[in-house]
Amino acid sequence: MTKDDLTVAEYNPYYQQYIQKAGEVTILEGLRVNGDATIAFLESISEEKLEYRYADGKWTIKEVVQHIIDTERIFAYRALCIARADKTLFPGYDQDEYVVSCEANNRSMISLINEYKAVRLASIILFESFSSEMLQRIGIASNSNLSPRAVAFILIGHENHHCEIIKERYL
Repeated sequence: MTKDDLTVAEYNPYYQQYIQKAGEVTILEGLRVNGDATIAFLESISEEKLEYRYADGKWTIKEVVQHIIDTERIFAYRALCIARADKTLFPGYDQDEYVVSCEANNRSMISLINEYKAVRLASIILFESFSSEMLQRIGIASNSNLSPRAVAFILIGHENHHCEIIKERYL
């Protein structure tokens, strides 16, 4: 399945910006290839840039990485529940509050990258376990429809979005 298989009934239009950045990949290919590229990119960033903020109130690179990790965990949980036909209505989450509380700048980049690797591997294994039917189930998150297959492309594109921002504004 590629992002071209998605219908607009599977996600909030807000997420189109991320889905567009997912590229022309299948779910598993995208999660694997994107994960490897993100790891290589993060490992290439110099230590002195990791706590840099390009403007007051903006996140550091370490905080951006923690945000990517947190978002993947939250969305993978939503995908799991929806794939299992759980009818729970999932609330949104305040990404800024998560970053304020995450203490990413007190961690090493190696620690963050290792957490990212673990979360991405868990996501790949999770999405491998879903049947076609499970991927197309629709649940409700943040008062909008959401399918597990949309989640996968949102995660890939969301990560690409933040890596682009790091390249453009931090390095």
